Amino acid sequence: MAHQAGRKTLADLGLRAKGGQEAEITGVCVDSREVKPGYLFAAMPGVRVHGGEFIQYALRMGAGAILTDQAGAMIAADEIAAAGVPLVVAEDARQTLAYAAALWFGAQPEYMVAVTGTNGKTSVSTFVRQIWIAMGIKAANLGTTGVEGAYTAPLHHTTPEPITLHRLLADMAGEGVTHCAMEASSHGLEQRRLDGVRLRAGGFTNFTQDHLDYHKTFEDYFNAKAGLFSRVMGDDAVAVINMDDPKGAVMAGIARSRGQGVIKVGKLDGVDLRLLAQRFDATGQDLRFEWRGKAHQARLELIGGFQAENVMVAAGLVIACGADPAEVFDTLRELTTVRGRMQLAATRDNGASVFVDFAHTPDALATALQAMRPHVMGRLVVVFGAGGDRDPGKRILMGQAAAQHADVVFVTDDNPRSEDPAGIRAMVLQGCPEATEVADRAEAILRGVDALQAGDALLIAGKGHESGQIVGDVVLPFDDVEQASIAVAALEGRLA
Repeated sequence: MAHQAGRKTLADLGLRAKGGQEAEITGVCVDSREVKPGYLFAAMPGVRVHGGEFIQYALRMGAGAILTDQAGAMIAADEIAAAGVPLVVAEDARQTLAYAAALWFGAQPEYMVAVTGTNGKTSVSTFVRQIWIAMGIKAANLGTTGVEGAYTAPLHHTTPEPITLHRLLADMAGEGVTHCAMEASSHGLEQRRLDGVRLRAGGFTNFTQDHLDYHKTFEDYFNAKAGLFSRVMGDDAVAVINMDDPKGAVMAGIARSRGQGVIKVGKLDGVDLRLLAQRFDATGQDLRFEWRGKAHQARLELIGGFQAENVMVAAGLVIACGADPAEVFDTLRELTTVRGRMQLAATRDNGASVFVDFAHTPDALATALQAMRPHVMGRLVVVFGAGGDRDPGKRILMGQAAAQHADVVFVTDDNPRSEDPAGIRAMVLQGCPEATEVADRAEAILRGVDALQAGDALLIAGKGHESGQIVGDVVLPFDDVEQASIAVAALEGRLA
């Protein structure tokens, strides 16, 4: 993504070229096809190919300066020397680009917060935005579901690359958005995409198995997330930590070691924002909690006990940005679920409910099913699968989670991508041999809905808000919420 925002020198962008060369920069980009005369071209290390391979093309397009690492500089050494343009060689080129992008665009919403963790990032950042808006503040959130709130835009990544991210933040600020909550994915943190964002607060939800196709080990995965507190946030920021998670104490320690303030949330003794009790019914839950010793009560129109934990982290983040706690708690009854997160998709005439959730890890599936149980008087039915070209180790574990926590299980396709769908299903079924296998996802949803008796509930898991199913290289239109509605209408005889 290229962008033009006036002109700045390399020094203005915090960059120092070899030999002290200076240049006036007219734009910044990471795609050589977008280079215009005077642009700074950032040649980043990639998964398959190094951006240094494209420096020669960027120079032909009139690049005014090059930012890369040692490897990129070596790849195009002759071309750079022949062009005579300033060369900035950075030890951590991604981080350097992020800081330069922040300086290039300049403006950001005054109050920025970020949320990291395996599960709950989208819900927490959405709840933060909803609380702010309920308090009359012009706010947005950005992440898996795009940019939502007082400013809207689609996104291709949960945490966009720095040029896209800082362009968005500058545009938001220009539109009068003063508060923004964003998701900090482990990929985004590892690739330094958030560096340069001026955060007032950061939240940590939990840590479980995911993305081991990208991060080599659990430790690498944890360290990527910990980077939010150890590197991205300044020492004047506040960390909001879910202390119920085993890694909570570690994250709190990292934040304290940086001099950051810490707001602890959870069910344990001694936390700042403590969840004392929950009472569940068919449409939501009532909470009793305390803020630094003072008791409060609130109604949540949200399904799932874990949503209360997400709400506590969100409330903590808003308080960390200076809001009055009592005013924050008054807004909680207005919170609505994120699309595809424990979303009520349809209801049968007998009262049985159909929910759609994004749960696509063993822990998330177990959590979703356990969270639904107190809301359900009858049986719990689940329809789910596992994605192709992703961590295969979690497939049997997902099957086991379904077998342990649901009464009726249907195993179907998720996004098989380039893998054989039958092979994926077979691995899942090892964990739940009693399950019914239905290859076609629409048919599986229909069968799941058909199984519902009065008092039962169905969870369709794995795809949540997604509106397509990836089979091979093709994305077929498919929306779990829509399919649930169609299935109920068909079975109740409402289809014309």
